[in-house]
Amino acid sequence: MAPEEEYVERSDTPDSVTRSRIDTTTPLWRGAVVLRIVTLLFAAVGVLVNIDRYSRPELGLAVLLVMTAWTALTSVLYLQPARRGNGLVLGDLVLTQVLVLASEYVLSPSQLDVSTTPLVTTIWAPGAVIVVAVQRGPVAGVLAGFVASVTNILPRGYLNVDLARDAVLLIGVGLVLGLVAVTARHSEEQLRRAVRLDAATTERERLARMVHDSVLQVLARVRRRGAELGGEAAELARMAGEQEIALRTLVSTAPQEPAESDEIDLGVGLRLLATSRVEVSVPATPVPLPSAMAIELLAVAKEALANVDEHAGPSASAWVLLEDLGDAVILSVRDDGDGIPAGRLAEAEAAGRMGVCLSMRARVTALGGTLTLETAPGAGTEWEARVPRTVERERRRRR
Repeated sequence: MAPEEEYVERSDTPDSVTRSRIDTTTPLWRGAVVLRIVTLLFAAVGVLVNIDRYSRPELGLAVLLVMTAWTALTSVLYLQPARRGNGLVLGDLVLTQVLVLASEYVLSPSQLDVSTTPLVTTIWAPGAVIVVAVQRGPVAGVLAGFVASVTNILPRGYLNVDLARDAVLLIGVGLVLGLVAVTARHSEEQLRRAVRLDAATTERERLARMVHDSVLQVLARVRRRGAELGGEAAELARMAGEQEIALRTLVSTAPQEPAESDEIDLGVGLRLLATSRVEVSVPATPVPLPSAMAIELLAVAKEALANVDEHAGPSASAWVLLEDLGDAVILSVRDDGDGIPAGRLAEAEAAGRMGVCLSMRARVTALGGTLTLETAPGAGTEWEARVPRTVERERRRRR
């Protein structure tokens, strides 16, 4: 995981919030620093109270000095988002366990025999578990808690109820704080998505008003006037009408971003393909697909419509239909053009024109689906791509 970044919200406008990202785990890091300082003071008092009974009091003081220096250093670094990397957190965990194990050479045998006698590090040691959990999440937090539990037991050489209780608390702290950190980052990402979507919607509405007041009105006037004049003007009117439909569809289609599961609504992209010659029919409810699958199917539809423009004839119309079967989706592109003569695709493939095979069939096959063609001279053409959802989900799960 990359080092955390701190972001400060500069104003209440959506675009400024997007630019000034917010690190929701910063309060956890601040709390960890404060707790480390407080527990260091507690450990210092414990060392001073018990130093006369230590087997090696000078070693005990040395451990306390290292704890103090390390706390000062990490407190400064943990408060700087760019500095709190994995190496620092791992080093914190390792050094802390070394200092805990040093208690075996500081305390006297009688002190080690009594589980209620604190080690030199006392409650300062769990601070390393906290920072690991905040940085890496619940799994790493639990592992750090387990490691800390083992090193807490090793100097004494036995396990009793008190030490077992401490072990459960250490592991529990790693789990809970790891979950809190993951939830905070999850909430942060959801907030970013919502802010970006709100900003995009606001901008689209502004552009829609501008387009409606200028471009769409001009295109509508050209379309009407060209149709009245006829001749070459009628062709310009037809082209203006196509652009008018495309612009109206564009400004009326709500923007979207991949959801948490990286899924987008394929229907939104297909609606943008509508023109005066192309009708698009999609379910009223969203058809969420993994973004990679949706992009590939959208490319298949565009390639099929490009073939309509190039081969079906100047007056041909096309229809795009999307069906959601739950475990699979079916995308159909049909036209009423001249159709494809028998053997034409084989001839194109033999001549090296691989557009259909590479741009359509290969895309659908890569998604685990099938592409079928129904055509006949004078009867139009229909491409039908059937793609199962389960294949893409299984592929993403294996990653």
